[in-house]
Amino acid sequence: MNNVKDIRRRIKSINNTAKITKAMEMVSAAKMRRAVKGVLHIRPYAHSAWNVLKNLSRAFKEERSGFLEVRRVKHVLVILISSNKGLCGSYNTQIFKRIKEQINNPENLMTNRVGFKKIEPEVSKDRLKIDFVAVGKKGENFLRKMNREVVATFPQLTYYSMIEDVRPLAKIAIDGYLEKTYDKVVVVYTDYISAIRQETKIRQILPISKIDLEKHILEMDALGKEYGFEEPELEYKVEPSPKEVLNFIFPRLIEMQIYHALLESNASKESARMVAMKNATEAGKDMSAMFSLMYNQIRQSKITQEISEISAGRAALEN
Repeated sequence: MNNVKDIRRRIKSINNTAKITKAMEMVSAAKMRRAVKGVLHIRPYAHSAWNVLKNLSRAFKEERSGFLEVRRVKHVLVILISSNKGLCGSYNTQIFKRIKEQINNPENLMTNRVGFKKIEPEVSKDRLKIDFVAVGKKGENFLRKMNREVVATFPQLTYYSMIEDVRPLAKIAIDGYLEKTYDKVVVVYTDYISAIRQETKIRQILPISKIDLEKHILEMDALGKEYGFEEPELEYKVEPSPKEVLNFIFPRLIEMQIYHALLESNASKESARMVAMKNATEAGKDMSAMFSLMYNQIRQSKITQEISEISAGRAALEN
């Protein structure tokens, strides 16, 4: 590339692109802070709901609910949370890599547990049925390319949503489990750890697991502090009946878990996009500097050549 005009045009194009990526970096940083703030705001509700559930469960141990029924697995529902758009680094790639691993080696998906005791699946891994709910267009496109069964899509949930917006998705999971269509429901999302680190997680949400639910709640502390779950036992006066109260609380807990996963994924997505745009901006500056140096070298060589020609012409006239 020896044409000065082409180099100058390339430098201008790179600088304009760098301005765009810088603006996208700032926007993503603001969105990331907003998503993290949402996680912190839902944390008190999660703690209160969990403590009420524990106390009610202690007080009414004879009550049984379909939400707690643990069955041998033959059909699984996976809620996959991805993004609608790209330009977010390896955010989607890591999720899709984890999904492929689970499909090829579904031992974890096939296993239910009561406490720390594992319940062996009802079918072999070749006969295991896996349905998906896609949150985000990227995840939907990925699943359809793999010819997987997508029972529902929610692209709008990748933007800022309220917990009420999660209820249609939670209803699919709850109804499918209570009607015994699915024996296990999990959510695949990206956990926000820091601005430069995110981790893909798979969490069981049905049947309701004490271990997974406590992990969900602990993750809501952005500073990584562990909260004590031991609360003093309280006596409750329940109306109209313990069973109805428990069956009202259980769906709220499912909604909270899905909403929390969504907020974590949004924070991770914007963080990954912020880092990707920052890297793109820095790469653009490096390219601009490289082409500027090339431009100056070519320009200087032409000036030197012109001076040499002028000097040679003058020397010829003098002779």
